[in-house]
Amino acid sequence: MSLKVYIAGELVDKADAKVSVFDHGFLYGDGVFEGIRVYNGRVFLMDEHIERLYESALAIRLEIPLSPAEMAEAVNKTVAANGITEGYVRLVISRGAGTLGLDIRRTSDPQVIIIADTISLYPPEMYRDGLKVVTASTIRNHAGALSPRIKSLNYLNNILAKIEATDTGCIEALMLNAQGEVAECTGDNIFIVKDGVLKTPPPEAGILEGITRGAVMGLARQAGLTVQEVAMVRHDIYIADECFLTGTAAEVIPVVDLDGRKIGSGTPGPVTKDLLERFQTLKTGG
Repeated sequence: MSLKVYIAGELVDKADAKVSVFDHGFLYGDGVFEGIRVYNGRVFLMDEHIERLYESALAIRLEIPLSPAEMAEAVNKTVAANGITEGYVRLVISRGAGTLGLDIRRTSDPQVIIIADTISLYPPEMYRDGLKVVTASTIRNHAGALSPRIKSLNYLNNILAKIEATDTGCIEALMLNAQGEVAECTGDNIFIVKDGVLKTPPPEAGILEGITRGAVMGLARQAGLTVQEVAMVRHDIYIADECFLTGTAAEVIPVVDLDGRKIGSGTPGPVTKDLLERFQTLKTGG
């Protein structure tokens, strides 16, 4: 069955899903997006993702031509049309076609594009054994230049850091902010466990406030853990008892090494394993 893509209010074959080369999403990365998981045919945490999508759009003065309820209906329709029971939704809103210039007043017809497909980010053995991560020299975009809370179509900052990771044989890289503090990885939020306390960088460190990040923090509190959003530097990661990443595509994945320093025992720790199990239960509706 040919993949069906939602575009301009219609479901069309993948080969026919096109936007103008004058679309400012293509020309300038002018737009916003969300990545959403599907488990057992159910779109996971859709309300939270759609709320963030509309907040990102508001921040860049992009008017989405659908209401949130209509957007949710379109997502469900696309998932169903592709028979996705376990997969991933990429929801993209572009500014629309315009002139070869930055003036948004010269654009029109914002595009709503929904792709529903399967996804595999990390191989299964990495969830079992953990990731090795390096620190990128590419720093996180300065929060004063572009709010990290906007999930925009321009991911060049993250891509450059990802290149550094893959050049060293790693899949993921840690990114610092302009102050030299830990921010996040190229596609995931980061957590550590130290002396039984779960810690993660705060929003002001320049992070995207991940939906999975928030879900895992909730699960940790339900488990009786103390959760702290605190500024951290690389040394805090080096001396942590455990470390893991969270993200929509990654879910919860252990980190066992940063910059050649073994974290804790060098294997996924008990808190990480417990939270991974709790997340597996949450995502399946248990």
